[in-house]
Amino acid sequence: MSASGVKKLGKGEILFREGDSSDAMYVIKGGRIAITKTKGSGEIVLAELKPGEMLGEMAFFDNKPRSAGAKALQEAEVIALPFSALHAQFKTFPEWLKAMVKTVNSHLRDANQRIKNLEAAQSESEEMFPPHLITRLVAIISLIGFKSGEKTEEGLVIPFHLLRNYCIQIFQQPTNKLDKLMEVLQALKLMKIEDLGEGKKKITLLNHKVMTEFVDWYNKYLFTEEGKRITIEEKELPVLRALLFYGKKQSANDKGKVVVSLTEMQNNSMRDLGYLFSVNDADSLAEKKVVDEKQSGQGGVLSTSFKMEELESTLPFWEIIYTLKKIPGRR
Repeated sequence: MSASGVKKLGKGEILFREGDSSDAMYVIKGGRIAITKTKGSGEIVLAELKPGEMLGEMAFFDNKPRSAGAKALQEAEVIALPFSALHAQFKTFPEWLKAMVKTVNSHLRDANQRIKNLEAAQSESEEMFPPHLITRLVAIISLIGFKSGEKTEEGLVIPFHLLRNYCIQIFQQPTNKLDKLMEVLQALKLMKIEDLGEGKKKITLLNHKVMTEFVDWYNKYLFTEEGKRITIEEKELPVLRALLFYGKKQSANDKGKVVVSLTEMQNNSMRDLGYLFSVNDADSLAEKKVVDEKQSGQGGVLSTSFKMEELESTLPFWEIIYTLKKIPGRR
């Protein structure tokens, strides 16, 4: 427990850390104290307090861990006021005054939480590729494919200057993000970009169909109630790839589904795919009804079944989304 009295701090010395238990508040006698908040691997300074100001007082009423840290920006002195001694004095306050002070403290806590929520929303809005921007940009590419695409053996060649004009002038979207998105589509083998020099490029849509279907699918997904959405997590993408790899070796049954042996996949995945697949890895997909529940056959062999075309269309859509999510936005 903190003892009362003056505490001296050297420059950069920690008074308390975010998450520490709370047992005292402090009045700054000399120097300056920074209130800090952890952000990623570093920290940000929320406020700088000067002599005469108080810190750490909010925990007096609810005994919650420190919501922020405090450290000396220069040599400083603080007066520690232990909660144990303060509680004895607080008991002597009139009930109306105690209620008022507690209410003010509660409102401050709520305000701080609302600020955190606003900061989180602002951070989300500063993503490089917010969801609806993805649909707009891919839709522009798809539209130019329909409007002016020239079929070749390799794919659909679209005029780069027209693509940029539509992006800037008609849809008023940022071309730097269009360029970054096209790099991702090229990495996913959906597009090919050839630099012809002098600001000219040859753009070939290697799979115009997938991009067009992606726009319709993702737009519908975004406007579906969250509780009714089927969301594939990034960690499930290798599972989808494995199921498709082994599913292509099978013929569809009379229900239009392929049956794959999960046991065989577990035994051979490291050799065939370079990563280990477990017989339980598809369980989460079965819960979402993306694949059927696993079945046990002769000799304890486990299997599952699914429609190849559904998984083949689903996988590239989620690969686009998760690849774009990894691109950092503004800092």
